[in-house]
Amino acid sequence: MITFIVAIILLVVGYFTYGKYIDKMFGTKSDRPTPAYHQRDDVDYLPMKTSSNSLIQLLNIAGVGPIFGPIMGALYGPVAFIWIVVGCIFAGAVHDYLTGMISIRNKGAHLPELAGKFLGQFMKHFVNIFSILLLLLTGTVFVTSPALLLHNLVDGRIALGIIIFVIFVYYILSTILPIDKIIGRIYPVFGALLLISAVGIGFRLIQTGAPIPEINLKNMHPDGAPIFPLLFFTITCGALSGFHATQTPIISRTTNKEKNGRFIFYGMMIAEGIIAMIWAAAGMSLFNGYSGLNEVLARGEAALVVSQASHLLLGSVFGTIAVLGVIVLPITSGDTSFRSARMIIADYLNYGQRSMVKRIIVAIPLFVISFGLTQVDFTVLWRYFSWANQTTAVIALWVGAMYLLIAKKNFWVAAVPAVFMTWNIFTYILSQKIGLGLDLNLSYGIAFILTILWIGYFTYQYKKMTAGVKFELDHPIQQQQPIS
Repeated sequence: MITFIVAIILLVVGYFTYGKYIDKMFGTKSDRPTPAYHQRDDVDYLPMKTSSNSLIQLLNIAGVGPIFGPIMGALYGPVAFIWIVVGCIFAGAVHDYLTGMISIRNKGAHLPELAGKFLGQFMKHFVNIFSILLLLLTGTVFVTSPALLLHNLVDGRIALGIIIFVIFVYYILSTILPIDKIIGRIYPVFGALLLISAVGIGFRLIQTGAPIPEINLKNMHPDGAPIFPLLFFTITCGALSGFHATQTPIISRTTNKEKNGRFIFYGMMIAEGIIAMIWAAAGMSLFNGYSGLNEVLARGEAALVVSQASHLLLGSVFGTIAVLGVIVLPITSGDTSFRSARMIIADYLNYGQRSMVKRIIVAIPLFVISFGLTQVDFTVLWRYFSWANQTTAVIALWVGAMYLLIAKKNFWVAAVPAVFMTWNIFTYILSQKIGLGLDLNLSYGIAFILTILWIGYFTYQYKKMTAGVKFELDHPIQQQQPIS
């Protein structure tokens, strides 16, 4: 229990200390107009209140990841707490902050545009394809997971297909309508459910004296699954998640002042880390040990753990509300996954989105593909999502490192987690069945070499970009142009 409480405190302290340092080091400019004003189109670009932006950001980034991931990661034992705290403060929150702020400085650009600018044009094309793939996987996962939770909640009285259809209808509307018409209006309700769920579970864990284990580095996984690299792909949201890099530009286009970036981007990642801590603790303490948790996961995946933990701690009524709060999370990430995909495709094709017809033209193929993906086994989708997710995080961290390096600021805050996770993603794809399935020790060595090669490319790109003509870090503010 002490470890759990200290971890929560450390996350909060991290926001007020390291988060403040990152913000000061980046150097926000209070007099610089944000894209919400100089790119305003009243569809994707428009100024919104900080409270609204923060809530939308939290709900956007907090899909099932900070719940399902920590529950599955709880099998590794208290070492999961370390990854959540350290990862969230020094990697995930830095990742979200830098992506959001660099996007603000570059007309609200999405990650593919930023990768092209800071890592080379090849990376722009690669990340465009990769981001759309990630968002399609995310959107699809966040259709099936809440649908399954709702299906279980009503004891199968409503057909799963009907629930999936209703979720898709909502996703279509939230993808094509202006951001303040649906997302900006219903998220306060969703936010209330989220708070009741997370705070309620956390409070009851403490009140009931749940046997949350204390810190140790022992691998407790019943199947002996290796901590490195698997833990870092099991717990993503809540520690470090590339999906966030696809979401922060949505809010960078509605942020009214740069000074609000720390609270919106860094702060909401810390909030997600707290949610992850609560569910990891619940997983470790409520099912008679790690083998018991493993058995429940085998029977019904993480959704069953959520249902049982919620009703055990909060009773039938509040437990149901808590489950609804969990259902909200994937829905509020799924809707913006498709919205992000639409925006990325439109940006890449330079296809204006002020017209409803143009938005529909871009969006409909995305939903057709996603519907087809719902027929694929969820666990298979999740494995590929996890790797694509962390690969995207690595790209975003390297973008942040390059920006800071060119700006002659402390680029190590992004480069250190970037190097670690680069080695991680190479090891994962080399050693796991979804990749090459090589021996783990061999994968470590090859991944190390590949990481060194990437650092070499990064160094080459830096020298190329800074040779001769001065590199333009931030897009100059110009008078707003008419948007088609």
